Amino acid sequence: MVESGKTCPIEGHWKAGCCIIDVDKMPYFTRLVLFLFCLMVLVESRKPRRKRWTGQLEMPKPSNSYKKNLDMTKIGTGKPQQLLRVDDHDFSMRPAFGGPAIPVGVDVQVESLDSISEVDMDFTMTLYLRHYWKDERLAFPSTSNKSMTFDGRLVKKIWVPDVFFVHSKRSFIHDTTTDNIMLRVFPDGHVLYSMRITVTAMCNMDFSHFPLDSQTCSLELESYAYTDEDLMLYWKNGDESLKTDEKISLSQFLIQKFHTTSRLAFYSSTGWYNRLYINFTLHRHIFFFLLQTYFPATLMVMLSWVSFWIDHKAVPARVSLGITTVLTMSTIITGVNASMPRVSYIKAVDIYLWVSFVFVFLSVLEYAAVNYLTTSQEWKERKLREKVPCMCGMPHSKTMMLDGSCSESEANSLAGYPRNHILTEEEKQDKIVVHLALGSESSSSRKRGLLKGQVGLRLFQNTHAIDKYSRLIFPASYIFFNLIYWSVFS
Repeated sequence: MVESGKTCPIEGHWKAGCCIIDVDKMPYFTRLVLFLFCLMVLVESRKPRRKRWTGQLEMPKPSNSYKKNLDMTKIGTGKPQQLLRVDDHDFSMRPAFGGPAIPVGVDVQVESLDSISEVDMDFTMTLYLRHYWKDERLAFPSTSNKSMTFDGRLVKKIWVPDVFFVHSKRSFIHDTTTDNIMLRVFPDGHVLYSMRITVTAMCNMDFSHFPLDSQTCSLELESYAYTDEDLMLYWKNGDESLKTDEKISLSQFLIQKFHTTSRLAFYSSTGWYNRLYINFTLHRHIFFFLLQTYFPATLMVMLSWVSFWIDHKAVPARVSLGITTVLTMSTIITGVNASMPRVSYIKAVDIYLWVSFVFVFLSVLEYAAVNYLTTSQEWKERKLREKVPCMCGMPHSKTMMLDGSCSESEANSLAGYPRNHILTEEEKQDKIVVHLALGSESSSSRKRGLLKGQVGLRLFQNTHAIDKYSRLIFPASYIFFNLIYWSVFS
């Protein structure tokens, strides 16, 4: 017998396994087959051996010097014993399948209320959504009765409630730096499933009192596949199931309260489902709209009243002032409606702006009426002067008219003229007679005082009666409107 790997001491013989074979006495074909067989045995003997029943390689044992330099932290200790028997059950079915409905408790912690959009009628909220249920298939033995916590990788292997957000437009689970999902399993099979979600949901808003309004929005949770016969969704701790961050604030709204409700929802095709509601009430801050809408509109109305104190003969001044205020009010109305949804009903801000616009427009119409009546009156006076010659300015007369027309005493004392040519009260209401003493002792100082008096009296003379009444009626009416408006909508 010869050991494998050594040369054969007998000349003309060949070693195969543990025997010495006489090669010279074999046929050529047999020798070729034997040669190939020995070659295969030699190749297989040099390959590393694998353990039986496993695919692991049988590595050579390290020497003592190798063990001294070996880093034990880099050597795997092998696969630990699996406590959760995930592979032993079919988790595509709910717990206690075929039995009573499985209760799933829910609680929510609102992290932030990000935005409220009036144009899109929706809101965006970031929250922590937690589910609680019991699955006996996940129970495991434990001497310390401590729970085990897992990340989102285990969620794909077990059954979890299929809760979704009703009327949701967009939603996603945060995934930075990893999926924000936590799964905690207790020894008795109770499960806590938590995730961090940002959701944008629809909110039906009523803008009839805008911007003095309050809005109530709700976020609705419901099982998508399981009816109330398979899954009973409920708030785990009642009203205490909803927690909010104390730092939550919005730029335009004041958050008044959060509260929870629940009820059944019916679908004609599938049946009844448990639905949970997160309700919150928002009250709009009015100060922004006071500065941007109400205060400018009020100033434009007050600016339009300035034309009542301007001479009605100053046509460019009064016309330009009226047109400017009207165009400014139109710009304010357009700017407010551009940031609002196109609703089919009247809003509170529309009432205020359009009433203010009417006041500004009426001030323009008021000047048009004054201008028309003044022109008509001057035309009548011109016609009357052509019929009645003026006799004022004579030496025996003690009076003189500032505008060159006859005084009241002279006009009424003219002899030889019929009564229908005498000035009536309506034709004389804007003519003020100034009586001047024509004594020889008049001084230059009295003349200067007379000129100043003439200017003041002419200003008062050129004021139409409509302007006088408008100075009181317009402000009083606008103040009365404001009292009613703020008492109704505030």
